[in-house]
Amino acid sequence: MIGGLFIYNHKGEVLISRVYRDDIGRNAVDAFRVNVIHARQQVRSPVTNIARTSFFHVKRSNIWLAAVTKQNVNAAMVFEFLYKMCDVMTAYFGKISEENIKNNFVLIYELLDEILDFGYPQNSETGALKTFITQQGIKGQHQVINITHCSSVRFIVSACGAVPYLLSALLMIPLHTFFLFSAFSAYQPSPFVSSDTVSLPVPQTKEEQSQITSQVTGQIGWRREGIKYRRNELFLDVLESVNLLMSPQGQVLSAHVSGRVVMKSYLSGMPECKFGMNDKIVIDKQGKGGASDEAGKSDLGGGSGKQSIAIDDCTFHQCVRLSKFDSERSISFIPPDGEYELMRYRTTKDIILPFRVIPLVREVGRTKLEVKVVIKSNFKPSLLAQKIEVRIPTPLNTSGVQVICMKGKAKYKASENAIVWKIKRMAGMKESQISAEIELLPTNDKKKWARPPISMNFEVPFAPSGLKVRYLKVFESKLNYSDHDVIKWVRYIGRSGIYETRC
Repeated sequence: MIGGLFIYNHKGEVLISRVYRDDIGRNAVDAFRVNVIHARQQVRSPVTNIARTSFFHVKRSNIWLAAVTKQNVNAAMVFEFLYKMCDVMTAYFGKISEENIKNNFVLIYELLDEILDFGYPQNSETGALKTFITQQGIKGQHQVINITHCSSVRFIVSACGAVPYLLSALLMIPLHTFFLFSAFSAYQPSPFVSSDTVSLPVPQTKEEQSQITSQVTGQIGWRREGIKYRRNELFLDVLESVNLLMSPQGQVLSAHVSGRVVMKSYLSGMPECKFGMNDKIVIDKQGKGGASDEAGKSDLGGGSGKQSIAIDDCTFHQCVRLSKFDSERSISFIPPDGEYELMRYRTTKDIILPFRVIPLVREVGRTKLEVKVVIKSNFKPSLLAQKIEVRIPTPLNTSGVQVICMKGKAKYKASENAIVWKIKRMAGMKESQISAEIELLPTNDKKKWARPPISMNFEVPFAPSGLKVRYLKVFESKLNYSDHDVIKWVRYIGRSGIYETRC
């Protein structure tokens, strides 16, 4: 499993170092710095093997997170852990930056002690972690740790005195190395710190201890009891990424949609939610056995007009009851508090392509190219697409470009060998075009220009797969609120993934 975890800044300096197994030494830290961070050529692969040691890394702004192992581990699980670690740190202290990591290094070591045990990932749910790691992360600049609100620091200072904490802060030594001393010390006030500054740890009641135990080992580890809100709200986002490769003649060579259902729940108590969508299997079952009460109700949100979609594969959050989904195709779950990803899915059939790109490239001799590109929007006229960007590649020996566009702004970028055409907004069932004359320098290269595909970026307010939220119900038996008292918000966002048309 994972032998060690290291966090670096952009200079290759180690900010956090945690070794879980003896086979990972200090040389592993230097090997990653030299071969990845300070490599002469850009390292594209997220997995690097150096001297029979595997380094799995992800990058957030100017911070590198690297998991190191010498064993044959499941790479997907390691990356899932690294992404989960990023989510946990973001939930505690916001943006992952060098300053925030230095200000919250005590908190990060506490989190690592809970999330990883001898290199094996444990409970990484933010809601469960916040029940027993109650320390608030430091956000922003010029802030000082308030040790009166840090339970772990109170424990260390009161048990061992202020010396271990000060040494840990100055030498960047993990605080867990001082826990051995605290185990043999009595709970007594430190002579170095006054009783007004640091309070003695308050013993937890049996109810609090049982709640923490059920959070860690119980069936509902992602949500604690006793949550109360003045207003119960649910936010649901259907986020889709449409990928396309089209021939110059308009034939679809490959297309698929990768989607996510992201929710934010602010609900009191321990509610049970039921989520329904226009899955083809569900629609067929209801058509044979009679429509259910949920099917008779209107759809939530403004999705496309398709009756049903065929989902090829999907994965769910651990809160979803898979037995009910397999038998009834209904998504029933007790939601975590706050933001979480309910499910991921993928579909390849009957995809709504938001845009059609029609390219026309004509070579005029060996020193000139004429390019004309037409884009057509293929959705309802009442909807508006935003953040539209079309990238038209140009040959390497381009000397000058003259561009004429009907809408938006276009500019030739020599550093990227492309004409970038940007349009702020575009309504449905509209079209726009751009024309360009490209001057070429004479060259002795006999190879013809490969004509890379034209790529496109955009954002549309609907789901290209045709997914619809048919119903979203909330049941809470203990508290006095019903499904009608919950305010629900549904939003559909479709974005371009790799959206290319050959020219």
